[in-house]
Amino acid sequence: MKREIFLILHNIRSLYNVGAIFRTADAAGVSKIFLTGYTPLPAAKTALGAEKYVPWEKLRYIEAAVRRLKKEKVPIVALEQSSKATDYRKFKPKFPMALVLGNEVRGLSKPLLKKCDKIIYIPLYGKKESLNVSVAAGVALFGLIRNFRD
Repeated sequence: MKREIFLILHNIRSLYNVGAIFRTADAAGVSKIFLTGYTPLPAAKTALGAEKYVPWEKLRYIEAAVRRLKKEKVPIVALEQSSKATDYRKFKPKFPMALVLGNEVRGLSKPLLKKCDKIIYIPLYGKKESLNVSVAAGVALFGLIRNFRD
């Protein structure tokens, strides 16, 4: 069984976050990144060349990425704080899968979360309510692949 994991970056504002996620995606062996909404294209200055190694595609609407992946039987998993979310450490991923990351301030909308097959979250123990999206991407990606053996 091949471990395939896709990322959907939806409405990420910061080019620096996009670049950091590309570098992390390369390190984690991500199969492809979908940039949706107003997520900027990766820049060599921020992605440090990772945009050449991780396949990616820009789509205006996230629904197109979700529809395409679901048609290919790829479960869609959102990383978001929600009362319906499961601790990412308890989630048992099945590959292939797609992980959705949202806007740095607003996260992912409720209508979008309803289109996802599962919602996972990273438990936080400090005063702040969230991690930077690029940091959260790294924590979640390496947590999801931790028990996978090639």
